Amino acid sequence: MIPPQEASVRRREIEDKLKQVSILSSFESRLMKLENSIIPVHKQTENLQRLQENVEKTLSCLDHVISYYHVASDTEKIIREGPTGRLEEYLGSMAKIQKAVEYFQDNSPDSPELNKVKLLFERGKEALESEFRSLMTRHSKVVSPVLILDLISGDDDLEAQEDVALEHLPESVLQDVIRISRWLVEYGRNQDFMNVYYQIRSSQLDRSIKGLKEHFHKSSSSSGVPYSPAIPNKRKDTPTKKPVKRPGRDDMLDVETDAYIHCVSAFVKLAQSEYQLLADIIPEHHQKKTFDSLIQDALDGLMLEGENIVSAARKAIVRHDFSTVLTVFPILRHLKQTKPEFDQVLQGTAASTKNKLPGLITSMETIGAKALEDFADNIKNDPDKEYNMPKDGTVHELTSNAILFLQQLLDFQETAGAMLASQETSSSATSYSSEFSKRLLSTYICKVLGNLQLNLLSKSKVYEDPALSAIFLHNNYNYILKSLEKSELIQLVAVTQKTAERSYREHIEQQIQTYQRSWLKVTDYIAEKNLPVFQPGVKLRDKERQIIKERFKGFNDGLEELCKIQKAWAIPDTEQRDRIRQAQKTIVKETYGAFLQKFGSVPFTKNPEKYIKYGVEQVGDMIDRLFDTSA
Repeated sequence: MIPPQEASVRRREIEDKLKQVSILSSFESRLMKLENSIIPVHKQTENLQRLQENVEKTLSCLDHVISYYHVASDTEKIIREGPTGRLEEYLGSMAKIQKAVEYFQDNSPDSPELNKVKLLFERGKEALESEFRSLMTRHSKVVSPVLILDLISGDDDLEAQEDVALEHLPESVLQDVIRISRWLVEYGRNQDFMNVYYQIRSSQLDRSIKGLKEHFHKSSSSSGVPYSPAIPNKRKDTPTKKPVKRPGRDDMLDVETDAYIHCVSAFVKLAQSEYQLLADIIPEHHQKKTFDSLIQDALDGLMLEGENIVSAARKAIVRHDFSTVLTVFPILRHLKQTKPEFDQVLQGTAASTKNKLPGLITSMETIGAKALEDFADNIKNDPDKEYNMPKDGTVHELTSNAILFLQQLLDFQETAGAMLASQETSSSATSYSSEFSKRLLSTYICKVLGNLQLNLLSKSKVYEDPALSAIFLHNNYNYILKSLEKSELIQLVAVTQKTAERSYREHIEQQIQTYQRSWLKVTDYIAEKNLPVFQPGVKLRDKERQIIKERFKGFNDGLEELCKIQKAWAIPDTEQRDRIRQAQKTIVKETYGAFLQKFGSVPFTKNPEKYIKYGVEQVGDMIDRLFDTSA
């Protein structure tokens, strides 16, 4: 049994716990009542907030919508005044108009406001197109000839090239043009400005190249010599010395050639520069087509001029004016050297554009090969006109012209070789090597020299005197050999004819011997084999005296006649002239000296001075005056 005291304590504990339970229950009940009263208020507050937000959004939308109705009046003044000098502000207004157009199209397609903003947009777009044209027209300038020449000559020095830059448009203008271009593509849905662009730039490119050509003509007419910096091509086909100019050749031909070569280089440089400018302004997928259109006028002008050169060469061939035809050679060489750059510049253009230069090169190669062929035939068939033959047996004009032509070909070895190779039908010609074309050129030169030799032989028969004929052939052969040796022609000839030099020397010696035979009729009179034999101290018979008189007279008359005739003949080569005189002098003096020694003191006549007219030294002096019209 629990003691009463302990039971009392337990009871109090239980009563305390029950009190706590009662308090908690009461608190929970009050919490529930509070919650039930607050939740509706909270919900009501949320609804009110939502309503307020909707009202604000509606008001904002209304403001936005109303703003579209004000766009026309807000922007009209700016659009009317145009974009000049305030492009950014203008484009900002155009953006507002664009958005208003889009709003009315979506929400109120029948409203008069749509027509108003659409009309304003079109007017603004036209003003931007007009500004584009105006900026391009006002600021596109022709490139000066001096600047173009600096640009071209920059190739010689790669570092210098960096310094020569063309500024087609001032930077601020360029940026405006680019902004307008991008806007017209993106928002204007318009490509007409690209046509405007290429037409303006095409005109400037064409005028720049024509200006360069005029510069050459003006410079040549004022000073007689065109301003002509070195053509920028340091390749092995470039001449190391200026070609010998044929006497009487028109200087204007050289000016035309020089001008054309520089215009070709100018086109490449200016076209490259045009593409760089165009790449900033024209959208990428329109660049190639716009560039193709832009360069057509300038390119067609160059090609037409090239074809005119071909046509002039064709007419010159008919006239046998091969000096004029030579203008094709430096031009063709330059076109072939420039072709890789040309091809690079014309990448992406139409096939018809790309094929223009190769077509001109083919025309020039064909006409050049025709000129070479006709020149060789002309050398072979040049007629033997008696009035055209040099009376003094000197070098014939045909010989000097032929050698001059061949020497000029030296400056264009690769070009001439390629011309000949281009006409070959053999399979090797399609991919001919420089060695192949060199052999062709060597064969051609040997053919010309062979034709020349045959013609000279034929011409030499015009002379009635075989000695003059020999002097003529000697002079011409000697001139050919010396000319070959002075230039690289001898090396070219040796490619296919190793013995050519020796052969010419033999021909020259042969003609000297033929000439020397002309003196036999003089020396035969006094040659020992034809003299009478008599005993010293024995009186001469009449017949013997007569023979000695005839021998002296024959020698004297022959000597005088030959000296008179041959004094008017010419041997231009001093060395050869002295050599031939000396050889002849030695033979005649020795023969005459022996004769004089034998008969000079013999009493064959009462008037010895009548027969012994010349001393040995006098005879030598007379021979020394041969081939000398001034003596």
